[in-house]
This record gives sequence, structure tokens and C-alpha cells, in this order.
Amino acid sequence: MAVTVYGIKNCDTMKKAFAWLDKHGVAYEFHDYKSRGIDRATLEGFAKKLGWEKVINRAGMTFRKLPEKDKEGLTEAKAIRLMLAQPSMIRRPMLDLGGGRLLAGFSADEYKSALTRR
Repeated sequence: MAVTVYGIKNCDTMKKAFAWLDKHGVAYEFHDYKSRGIDRATLEGFAKKLGWEKVINRAGMTFRKLPEKDKEGLTEAKAIRLMLAQPSMIRRPMLDLGGGRLLAGFSADEYKSALTRR
């Protein structure tokens, strides 16, 4: 099963992930949030598998620019609504390795561990 990489093409972290995957000969399909969006079922699957707190990128500019009322009292349902409305708030990259395995963010060590066992 092929790896699917979810994210935004021009993100610096995405560029690091693409470079690592290319260097190590890992075939992948890229799902660009900017052009393709994200559906609720996929996002809810990420949240169920990893926890919504790990899926939302609170450090990113999109989240930090939100009005305080949107950041306060954050729950899974509210976080998913925010990420659906503005996919830039989803941690990048998200790698779907198939078989229910997901990775959030970029770590060369995690990629090596997960992708060399395939």
C-alpha cells in the first residue's frame, strides 16, 4: 500500500519530509490541503488514531491568529470544525502509512523506523 502525505506544498516542514522520502526511495501520493481540502471522515480518523491534540497545530500562524474566543475551551469537536474550515491548522505533514498507521509531523528518526519496517 502506498504512503499518502497530507499537507501544504510550500511548508518548510513538508519540504524536509519530501526530501527525506525522495532520498530514501519511498513512493508516496501527495494530498495538498490547499487544492483538495480535507474531508471530515479523514480528519476525524486522524484525531481518533493520534488524538486531536496532536493533529491540530497550535504553534502555527493560522491558529495563533484566531480570535481568543475560538482558541478558548477547545474540544475535539471544536478543533475539528476549525481544522475543516482552515486546513492550514492541521499539523504537517500527516503520513498515512496504510494499515491504520499514521505519523504526524516530520522526524527523520520516526520516518526511518516506520518506513524501513514496511
